[in-house]
Amino acid sequence: MREGRRARRRPDVRDEDNEPAGHSSPRERAHWIARSPTRAALVSALAVGAVVTLIPANGAASNLATGFVRAVRHLASTSGGQAFAGTPAVGVLFTASAGRLGQHFCTASVIDSPDGDLAITAAHCVTSTSGTVDFVPGYDNGHTPYGVWTVTKVYVDQAWNSSSNPDDDFAFLRISQPGSSVPIEDETGAEKLATGTPASRQLVQVIGYPNASDQPVTCQNRLTEPMADQLEFDCGGYTDGTSGGPFLSKVNKSTGQGMVIGVIGGYQQGGYTPQISYSSVLGANAAALYKTAVAGG
Repeated sequence: MREGRRARRRPDVRDEDNEPAGHSSPRERAHWIARSPTRAALVSALAVGAVVTLIPANGAASNLATGFVRAVRHLASTSGGQAFAGTPAVGVLFTASAGRLGQHFCTASVIDSPDGDLAITAAHCVTSTSGTVDFVPGYDNGHTPYGVWTVTKVYVDQAWNSSSNPDDDFAFLRISQPGSSVPIEDETGAEKLATGTPASRQLVQVIGYPNASDQPVTCQNRLTEPMADQLEFDCGGYTDGTSGGPFLSKVNKSTGQGMVIGVIGGYQQGGYTPQISYSSVLGANAAALYKTAVAGG
């Protein structure tokens, strides 16, 4: 299986030698997500108020209870000054064999779709894969709170297939759970997919699962566009395994849900150093590929 990971920095190359033309030092300090203590009463009130936003676009009123549970779980995991424990719709890709999870190697996110069964990651994570790949949403320190799901189909752009064009380093995954007809979006909620919208200078939260850890990292900063069709996010800690991690804008602090405007990948397959991460701009090709995935082509 081709390794779907951020390219490793060569020890004989300095950081500035890897920077694209026009790159400058970060103009705004990145902000690690702070977790302040939250009173139980406030948690409950926020969870009740957030239920409506948790229902996927194709959800029904019967999913209100599930949405409430998701809100409470997210709030509980992000309070009290604890380490970031993840968010339901973002998880990790694992190799799998004989029904057992192997090594995790990339990050992916459930995105809203009519059938509720799609996720997005980087194309270099899933190109030329062999064998079974499983997705574990909300993975946290060995726990699988929303179950283990199987990737049944991978969609990548033709430009990536033909030449591994870094401007098309994104992929959509069809995901299901053996023996169940319940779509993953009904269990985890979903991030919205945003294509064709200006992304430079947007404030984003980026989530990724390093290979060396069983917990995710997250940070906030504003994006820059150092070259055509590429976005840059500056914050440390995004090592191998964080490829495919979402660039989330307009994040709802109560639910953890937002809009995916990029995924770690693209230039240098996401970046040579943990401090600088890249993403392909999600434009017309990403929108067309999403339509293909929705149609099941």
